Amino acid sequence: MARVKRGTIANKRRRAVLKAAKGYRFGRSTKERLAREALLHAGSHAFAHRRRKKSDFRGLWQTKISAGVASHGFSYSRFMGALKKKHIALDRKSLATLAEHKPESFKRLLESIA
Repeated sequence: MARVKRGTIANKRRRAVLKAAKGYRFGRSTKERLAREALLHAGSHAFAHRRRKKSDFRGLWQTKISAGVASHGFSYSRFMGALKKKHIALDRKSLATLAEHKPESFKRLLESIA
């Protein structure tokens, strides 16, 4: 009977791990054990930071709105409170876009709630 050589699946897995760790520094891109560990850590950080990104963007929108409102003598909290009282249902993302890119529309919005 002919000799059977094995290891193709293991080699395929090893190549896949090293390919995924391409660009990592030092042994993490060339040594399988270090690369696997680096990928596990990278995956957990990616998972956590996908959630964190939502918080980061909300903070950025609040800052942009606050900057747009401050130039007209309002505060962020008073502005948001006035929007709620007037039943204007605009989210922070669209308000930030208005404040940054369409200041004339944002000014009209401020005048309508003041």
